[in-house]
Amino acid sequence: MSQFEEMQETDDENSMQCLSCQDYYVPGDAGTCRECYEEVNETEEELKTEIEDLKAKVAFLSLLSPVDHHNRSDTDVILVPSDESSDPPSLTVPAHRVVLVSRSPVFRAMLENDMEERRSGTIKISDMSYNALRAFVDYLYTAEACLDDQMACDLLVLAEKYQVKHLKACCEKYLTARLNWEKAVANYAFAHQHNAEQLLDAALSLITDNMDKLSKHEEYEDLVESNPRIVVEIYEAYLSKQVNTAASKKSFKKK
Repeated sequence: MSQFEEMQETDDENSMQCLSCQDYYVPGDAGTCRECYEEVNETEEELKTEIEDLKAKVAFLSLLSPVDHHNRSDTDVILVPSDESSDPPSLTVPAHRVVLVSRSPVFRAMLENDMEERRSGTIKISDMSYNALRAFVDYLYTAEACLDDQMACDLLVLAEKYQVKHLKACCEKYLTARLNWEKAVANYAFAHQHNAEQLLDAALSLITDNMDKLSKHEEYEDLVESNPRIVVEIYEAYLSKQVNTAASKKSFKKK
């Protein structure tokens, strides 16, 4: 047997088989092959995220709500959307006072203090459609919502206004996951207006990574006219990023 064949046979004897993908690896690669190890780490992070989301949902639903959300026959409050103009309103969203009070500190203030909403049992919601309002109230009962880009924005606005933190986080997560260059400028302005920090940071990062295309963006001119302060903030963030990058490169060269 040649020396090469002896070395190859030794390597075969020292190699081990990954239980996940059945490929062979050498002991120095730890207990599994690199590909499976990285895949397991990614899966573990995804599971951690899912667990945190479930914990947040359980915490939200554990707030006082001793009513069946499928049975709205005994409701004692109605919410009226801004797109309902008939008198009396024909499109309203019924709800239980106890649910609204337990889910939102703003509703609690309305319905527990001597305010018109408490006396009349009617809450008028400005600048919001019936469909969005219905989805909002359903979420207060179930912690679930069927989202698209428009609904996520509408519900985030309502969540911010009525301080429903769990819903706001869900909408931010949805919009951030679907963020792209075409939506970046509009989403940055939207996030800025409604204090959506996660979406704000993600949109700003995408914009500063594509500053050469910013002035050509179809919504750039509108933003310059409607809110020039935001445009200034974008350029300040970009310059700060450039300075930090240059400083990091300089520090690396010294080492």
